[in-house]
Amino acid sequence: MAFFNVLIPVFAIFILGYIGEKKIGFDPKSISAMSLYIMTPVLVFKTFYTNVLDSDYLYITIFALGLCAALILLVYFISYIRGYSTREKCGLILGSVFMNNGNYGTPVALLLFGAAGFDYAVILMVIQTIVMATVGIYFAARGSDIGGGFKDTIGVVMRMPIIYGAVAGWLFQVTGITIGSSFMTTLDLVGNAAIPTIMLVLGMQLAKISLKNVEKEKVFYAVTLKLAIAPIIAWGIGYFLPVDMLLKQLMVVMAGMPAAANTTMYAIQFNTEPEFVSVCTFVSTILSLVSLPVIFAFIL
Repeated sequence: MAFFNVLIPVFAIFILGYIGEKKIGFDPKSISAMSLYIMTPVLVFKTFYTNVLDSDYLYITIFALGLCAALILLVYFISYIRGYSTREKCGLILGSVFMNNGNYGTPVALLLFGAAGFDYAVILMVIQTIVMATVGIYFAARGSDIGGGFKDTIGVVMRMPIIYGAVAGWLFQVTGITIGSSFMTTLDLVGNAAIPTIMLVLGMQLAKISLKNVEKEKVFYAVTLKLAIAPIIAWGIGYFLPVDMLLKQLMVVMAGMPAAANTTMYAIQFNTEPEFVSVCTFVSTILSLVSLPVIFAFIL
């Protein structure tokens, strides 16, 4: 029951966004831009400012990058076999590679592993944020009309404020710069609004698409990679890392989380198959109600 209590707020926000779009009508791209360029950089700054970097970050970074690279290689293989275009390939990456270990993963980690697991989950969330803000945005831009070559796409990534929010937060921490309570309240208010805004945008996007037009084969590939293949890869990576058993178990659970809602925001902003990415996020979130208990049974 506690597991489902974690999901109730998640689906409630999706539904609110869906109803708002159906009854009132909004511009998801403008709202996603506000979250991407204002709210999320503030959240990332606050996260790096308040979380002290230690040796755990190294192994969790190796895990996050290794899992990301392995899944991207699988997407490239599938795309080659199926003859997908660059846009389709990038959309599949956005819909299958990055995990929702923030508003979904961290509460689950707390329920399963207690405070120690929650601390690890927060570290992974910080690292995953940077991976999505670099690798995720790279592929979102690569699959867009403005993508161009590698140099052009990297230029798009380097213009995103999320990266600079992370660097600034880390510099403030290591140099011991203290932020006043009043300004910290501002950071909390703006940063904490990022995640629910992203989830509202996903609900709005779902209201604008027709499931009849979704390519079910591609959704199958994305969901299978995200919910079934990713935990197996995570187990393999964790097996070779010199970390304790709790962290190994957490890595597998976090890898089995559904697709990150942030990728929907990237897809909308760069017009890289936003309908497909939105459906992948929603479907993987629903199916995780079945897949996650199976993962729990195997690792606990």
